Amino acid sequence: MSQPRPMSYRVRHVTTYRYDSPVTVSHHAGRLLPRAFAGQTVHQAGVDIQPTPAHRRDRLDFFGNHLTTFTLTEPYRALTATALARVSITPPSLPEPEATPPWEAVAARLAGGVGAEIVENCQYTFDSPLVCASPTLRAFAGPSFPPGRPVLAGAIDLSQRIHAGFAYDPTATTIATPTEQVLSERRGVCQDFAHVMIGALRALGLAARYVSGYVLTRMPGDTRRLEGGDASHAWVSLFVPMAEAPNGGWIDIDPTNDKLVTHEHVVTAWGRDFEDVSPIKGVMLGGGHGLPEVAVEVTPLNPDGSRMTAPPG
Repeated sequence: MSQPRPMSYRVRHVTTYRYDSPVTVSHHAGRLLPRAFAGQTVHQAGVDIQPTPAHRRDRLDFFGNHLTTFTLTEPYRALTATALARVSITPPSLPEPEATPPWEAVAARLAGGVGAEIVENCQYTFDSPLVCASPTLRAFAGPSFPPGRPVLAGAIDLSQRIHAGFAYDPTATTIATPTEQVLSERRGVCQDFAHVMIGALRALGLAARYVSGYVLTRMPGDTRRLEGGDASHAWVSLFVPMAEAPNGGWIDIDPTNDKLVTHEHVVTAWGRDFEDVSPIKGVMLGGGHGLPEVAVEVTPLNPDGSRMTAPPG
């Protein structure tokens, strides 16, 4: 497949909570920093939290994502977390979809559970807190996966069907909306579309994980606009066990924008579903009503670090 050029980005993600009454104590967990892996280099990254937490710890979680936990013990009415990062993306070399193994063969290998690579990735075939495979989801996947179809070709077709058949509607769902409801009503946002696709793939016995991060809204000089660029974005990663597949066999697909992920996405975290990678969550005492205000900027950079204002050459 054709290879896009490498890209560098500056990412700024600001989350602000404002409350009707003082919060007296709160505990939080955030996954706001990009993770480093083959294809993504993190040059600088940090999170500033205001008010300054009484206790803070930075570590890696079970899935290898950057996790910041913090506690506030003094009363406050507003909380702001600002994440800044500079990353470089080297687009993966992707196999031709029709050259990937038949989906039944991949499902059989995963069910067999032989080999360290297979065993490690089997966890992404099972139900998770927010995604449960079902006969309905399997039936939805069926037209994309006739007998013998190459697994990546089937996943691309499934992504295309979600993109064409579901309406992007930020008012239609919440974090708690069940996947079956999204499938029935055919409306939602990137999180919902990722959950539907993951559930459909798992219903076939395939390994699929949820990826959280950012997407460039528009490349300089390009009139096309990608959905999800003004906040955290979500997409799907499919396990394709073959030597030609990048990142240990994981190939990312964005059903919201109907794209194979190459150079326009920045990864912060991956897990089984949104519950594993929520950018920021917590519990608190007091506060009354409060909703987050989220602002995300993904700025493409020239090789010298300056802001890119013209199409890359």
